[in-house]
Amino acid sequence: MPKMKTKRAAAKRFKLTGSGKLMRFKANKRHILTKKSTKRKRNLRKPILADATNIKTMKKIMPYL
Repeated sequence: MPKMKTKRAAAKRFKLTGSGKLMRFKANKRHILTKKSTKRKRNLRKPILADATNIKTMKKIMPYL
């Protein structure tokens, strides 16, 4: 049986924490930043835990996570 392939797009967007949870970065930080407040942009920098509804799918498309 061949090796399973990791979906590279997902591997670049999600990281695993030490406790086995998935971290993701927030959206809306790429452009049109002048109208967004400094506080809002600062909060967009921080990674957060991925939603529990997506974890099963993410672990399936990244088998060697």
